[in-house]
Amino acid sequence: MDFLTLTQSAAGAVAAKGASFDPIQLFIDADWVVKFVMIGLILASIWVWTIIVGFLFRMSRINDETEKFEREFWNQSDIDSFFNGRGKADLPIARVFAAGVSEWRRSTNGKSIDRAGTRERLATAMDASIAAETDKLANRLNFLATTGSVAPFVGLFGTVWGIMRSFSAIAAEQNSSLAVVAPGIAEALLATAIGLFAAIPAVIAYNRFSHRVNQHEARLGRFADGFHGTLSRELEREG
Repeated sequence: MDFLTLTQSAAGAVAAKGASFDPIQLFIDADWVVKFVMIGLILASIWVWTIIVGFLFRMSRINDETEKFEREFWNQSDIDSFFNGRGKADLPIARVFAAGVSEWRRSTNGKSIDRAGTRERLATAMDASIAAETDKLANRLNFLATTGSVAPFVGLFGTVWGIMRSFSAIAAEQNSSLAVVAPGIAEALLATAIGLFAAIPAVIAYNRFSHRVNQHEARLGRFADGFHGTLSRELEREG
């Protein structure tokens, strides 16, 4: 039997089992270890996309409302009345503002005012609030970073396991034809593909969202600096 005949025989065997190369069928026929790997990666991918969609909507809302908050704040003439109306808004910038106002009221409540100490406490209070708000925004991004770094290796584990099964099939059937090894290799490659499907968007989203969180942190810092300057001038007038 010449090489062409062997090739045609192998191709015919693969074609006869063509249905087994359907992704769903590959999953059904896969070893329980490979199935476990695939299910874990699929669940991780679903959660990654849930975080991505949720973060996009959340940051869009926060950015729009933060811009409105800042515009109203810098146009106001009475900080106390603005605080009563907008100080309890569900926004990072509102909580930074509230931290500054609360510290201002505590520091200026006595008969004598320590101006240097008041300025330092104001800065500390608002910086702490900025750090807390940034941590809240970045809370779920750790999962994206973990998925982006771990998912390819989990998929690789499924790949190695599938290839090991292929070699076991060769040893058991004493047949190294493509029809024997192809199903196991296909399962292995499917596990790798699912791992990459989970990892690639996770890495891209993590990098992009981390940048947006850093941008928002800088924006809160600029607002806190401006508000700190306003309160510092108020201290000078009271002196």
